[in-house]
Amino acid sequence: MQVLQTLGVALGLASLAGLNLYLTVFVTGLAIQQQWVDVSQSYPELAVLAHPAVLILSGVLYLLQFFADKVPWVDSLWDAVHTFIRPIGGAFLVVHVLDKPDPTIEVIAALLAGGVALTTHSVKAGTRLVANHSPEPFSNIALSLGEDALVVGGLFLIKQDPFLALIVFSVLLLAIGYLGPIIFRGARVQLWLIWKKIASPAADKLETKLSRDLPHELDVAFFSVNLERDPIAWAAPCISTSARRLPGNVFGFLVATERPGPKLAFVAKRGWKQIAVELDLTGYQVAHEPKFLSENVVLHHLEKKPRYIFLFARGQRAIVKAVVASITGRLAASLPAPEEPARIEEPAISS
Repeated sequence: MQVLQTLGVALGLASLAGLNLYLTVFVTGLAIQQQWVDVSQSYPELAVLAHPAVLILSGVLYLLQFFADKVPWVDSLWDAVHTFIRPIGGAFLVVHVLDKPDPTIEVIAALLAGGVALTTHSVKAGTRLVANHSPEPFSNIALSLGEDALVVGGLFLIKQDPFLALIVFSVLLLAIGYLGPIIFRGARVQLWLIWKKIASPAADKLETKLSRDLPHELDVAFFSVNLERDPIAWAAPCISTSARRLPGNVFGFLVATERPGPKLAFVAKRGWKQIAVELDLTGYQVAHEPKFLSENVVLHHLEKKPRYIFLFARGQRAIVKAVVASITGRLAASLPAPEEPARIEEPAISS
């Protein structure tokens, strides 16, 4: 039972250190210093956290993070700086929980603890990147306060019941393993958009002609939604957002054929899986929405869902305008012609 409790404390501290290292160290040290927690018998090595120098330094650094964590993009820069600091801090805490183990066990524990801290840190950083895509700062503030509350609550749980903490943090890591790829795909999209915004030349100097080419590895996927084998009118590289039947954060192509009508297709390859979705846009409207990091093509219907949004790099404004113009023409051509009012014949007037 003692082994499981030690694992619960170690896993909890490593996970929380990846989320907010300075708050974890400060609250733990303060609890030891104020004798809210007695570690003299169970984890004596952790008593170093109660040293005044450690408390002051961790408190000051947490105060800096408290404000940096609530400013869009500043929080992501802070996370980038701490990509190595948080895993090292998590490994340090776990090694001190184990109380001078065998050197081999110490190295293994440090590596595992660093991996756990890096995992929670990566999820935090990825979530912040996704949240930063919205211009309002309230999501960043809510996430920051929620993370702080999670750290304090997690430390309280470790104090009250280390065995229950082992179960809770194990389930949390399993959830991260399931949701992590989704968050990482979103973070990769944001990083790609940031890089394109920095590296791309002015939008007015980029090519404006829509390409008719589609990568050969997507031919089979496109054939599944183009059974008539219509020639491609244009294929625009873009990123999908989540909608019904359409996965989000996937790099692919929005494709139109030369057959007139309101139908488009989105085709992509994610890993070993090919994605092909036909979009029937009858009754839809199209709009161009410039954002801070992207140029968006928005397809919406006034009466029904889903709403489709496709992201383009900021340097592709001319391409986006060409796509919107083409879709606008297709949607207009698909509208029924207005009926002419019936002509009323006037009765003949006899002379």
